[in-house]
Formats: sequence, C-alpha cells, structure tokens
Amino acid sequence: MTTFERHTIGRLLKGFVFFMGALIIFFVVLHWVEYSDDFLDGGATITEVFGIFYPSYTPEIIRLTSPLALFLSCIYVTSTLAQELQLIALQTTGVSLYRLMRPYIVVGMALTAFMFGFNGWVVPQTNDVVVRYENEYLPHGNEPTSTSEIHRRESLDTILSVGYYDQERKRAHTVSLQRFDGSSRLAARLDAERMDWVDSLDTWRMEEVVRHTFRDGEFDRDEEATVDTTLQIYPRDLTRSKTDVAAMTIPAARRYLLTLQRAGVGNLERSLIAYYNKFAYPFANLILVLIGVPLASVRRREGQAIQFAIGLLTAFVYLSLQKLTEPLGYSGVLPPTVTAWLPHLIFTCVAVVVLWRTRK
Repeated sequence: MTTFERHTIGRLLKGFVFFMGALIIFFVVLHWVEYSDDFLDGGATITEVFGIFYPSYTPEIIRLTSPLALFLSCIYVTSTLAQELQLIALQTTGVSLYRLMRPYIVVGMALTAFMFGFNGWVVPQTNDVVVRYENEYLPHGNEPTSTSEIHRRESLDTILSVGYYDQERKRAHTVSLQRFDGSSRLAARLDAERMDWVDSLDTWRMEEVVRHTFRDGEFDRDEEATVDTTLQIYPRDLTRSKTDVAAMTIPAARRYLLTLQRAGVGNLERSLIAYYNKFAYPFANLILVLIGVPLASVRRREGQAIQFAIGLLTAFVYLSLQKLTEPLGYSGVLPPTVTAWLPHLIFTCVAVVVLWRTRK
C-alpha cells in the first residue's frame, strides 16, 4: 500500500469519526427536544435519560447514520483533493480513477463488514434497553401488535386459539386447543378459562378445563380443574411488537421467525423486512462510497459547498428510497427480501453509471 493510500485511509477514518460524532450529537439533541417533557412527566431522571437511555440509543444512531457519515467523509476528502488539483495531477501521470478509489473501497468494505457484525449482534442488545424505556416513558411506546383473538398453529394438525393474552402476567384467557385428524375433521378440543406459563417447568397450565373427544359422530366430555401441557408455542409467540426483531441478534431473530412461521402466525412482513435489513443495510456504506468518490472527483467552480449539496441530496434520496419501499413490503405488494434489497440494488446500478460517466 502506497503512502498516498495510507494517507487517504487515515483522512477518511478521521472524517468518518468527525461526521459520526456530529450526527450523534444532532440526533440526541433533536430527540431530547422532542421527548424531554415525556421523559420528565413519566418520572425518568436526567441521570437515567443521559446515563442509560441515550448511551443505549447511540448504537442505533450509528447503525442508521454510518453510511451518511462515511459518504460525507468521502465527499470532503475527495473534493479537497480535487479542489487542490491533486487528483488531476495524479491522473495526468497515468493513475486511473479506479486506482485512486482503492483506499476508499478498502475502507468501505471494512466498514460494511464491521457494521454487519455491529448491526447483527451489538445494536439488538442496546435496542432492548431503548424499547424498554420507550414503552415505560414515551407515549408512542411499542404496544404489542396482537393481544386478542390470537390463533397459532402448534403443529400440522393442532391449532391454539386465545381470546386475550396478558403479556405481563403471561396469562391467556378463553383458550381452545383444537386437534384435527388426517381428513381435517375436528378430533379433539381442549377448552380452558385461563392458561398460565410456568417458568420452572417450561409448560402451560390450563385451569377450568373441558375436554371434548370426537369419534364416529359422537363425542365425550370431561372436566378437569387443571391440566399441564407442553406446547411448541411460548409466551413470546403470543404477542409481538413492531420492533420485536430489532431487539434480537441475527441468530435469535432467525429462530424467532421460524417459530412464528411454524406456529402459523400471519402478518410477518414487518418482522421479515427488519430481519433482511440486518443483512442488506450495511452494504449502503460501500455503495455510497462508490457513488461519492466519482461525484466529488470532478472539480467545480462553486467549490466544496456544491459538492456537499449534491452529496447530501444523493444520500437523502438513497435513504428515503429505503423508507418508501418498506410500506410496499408491509402491505404485501413486494416480498420482504425484495423490499430489503431493492434500494441497494437500484443504487448499485446508479454507482455503476456514475463511475462509467466520470473521467477515468
């Protein structure tokens, strides 16, 4: 690696740290201005907010803004070299733009790999704290998406129906466990007034149980005070929040989604998109580098101000496109995988076009 490349990598990383720090401060101040009254009215202390909540919220800010911070760093470093005519001098000696981009690509790939691990394992741990504080103190707390009229598939021939589920007590009310035979006819049904989760046994305890068994057009009816039953459905499967997957590591999210799919849970689009975004979003770091360098390598009379304006507009469109496609995925218009990857594929094509049209 040449001296120029090491120097460029150093400047890129310094710029990244600077812009990331500025963005963290901006987001924290903006969030505090908007929700300070809610925190204080809810009983949170300043020590809790700034000592626990915002330090836990910072990794999420880094996850969201790392592509923008790296992009701005690329724009600043490259436009500085262009305005000082250093890029032109290097290109006139036969050094191509592709060769000049090597340190940028190294940084972009390294940050993409780092953010994949950071997004997949570190951010979920801290998001768990953030969600807990938001639920406790903020009015928009992440209420469960389903707490009544719940239906889950326990196995291929067994369905669990719950009238209402109390998440705090881990108690289900008006419960019916229905088992079907091979011809999809009801073979047995277990009805209970309540069903409580027993942590020490990892089982459900049904109370005031009525057991119905159907065969040959007749049925038997038995009553029992309590019945302990082991199901493939756990408390977490009976209620979900909009940010359930966001607060899970990649392995935990994968197991969680497989459990929900096996239980026959519907409306998983939001959770699946959040899961696939854990893989797709880190690539924004590399893609914006591939766009930013050729954009800023062209020397302009207006100076760096116009370079930053073009860069910010590009980054805004890129990140906005991700938010615009998500509702299409939530409604089922686009598959979750397409929803997560489509903006990145589009801007990869944009990067190829920009590179092709820029003077080499």
